[in-house]
Amino acid sequence: MKAFVTTTLGLLVASVLACGDPPRPEAPPCDQTCKDAVALRAVREGVKLAYNLLLQGKPVGSYDVVSPCIRGGLVRIVGTATSNPVQGATEVDLTYIFGNCSILERDEDADENYELAFSGRLTQKGIIAVQPTATTALLFKSEDIDILGNVYAPALPFEEINCNLDVLQNGNTLAGTFCGRTVGLDL
Repeated sequence: MKAFVTTTLGLLVASVLACGDPPRPEAPPCDQTCKDAVALRAVREGVKLAYNLLLQGKPVGSYDVVSPCIRGGLVRIVGTATSNPVQGATEVDLTYIFGNCSILERDEDADENYELAFSGRLTQKGIIAVQPTATTALLFKSEDIDILGNVYAPALPFEEINCNLDVLQNGNTLAGTFCGRTVGLDL
């Protein structure tokens, strides 16, 4: 009996190892609304990354800083950031000037994958929550941002030139117009 159990257990382990990870379910199709949401997520996360790398933790005041983007290109941030310690928030009035600034994100969720490059000017105005006592409320606007690359998994091409963007972030929700189309998503 012991030999039978050992042999059976060994065959079970061998069959599990031979199979590897179970296959992932296929991602649902991604239409234009889906692609816009992924690209908007990328824009928001690109702005957040630039802010965190260049301004977070710095004294409040006026800024004019330039930095290479992690995957190529440049980003320049011009404007002001002020702190309200009572509310636990930072008020911003910033302009981001992207020069072929490339970003990449790989995630298990198909709609959180992108490899995009941005060029153009985007403004960010409002409040960034620093403490749980505040809520992030930001307005993002652009009249001419170019967004080129791929979104989703499996990758789908995305190309928008002179995209007009007018989006409000309220807490973890983004909603507004993106390249002339209505868009919304939860971060």
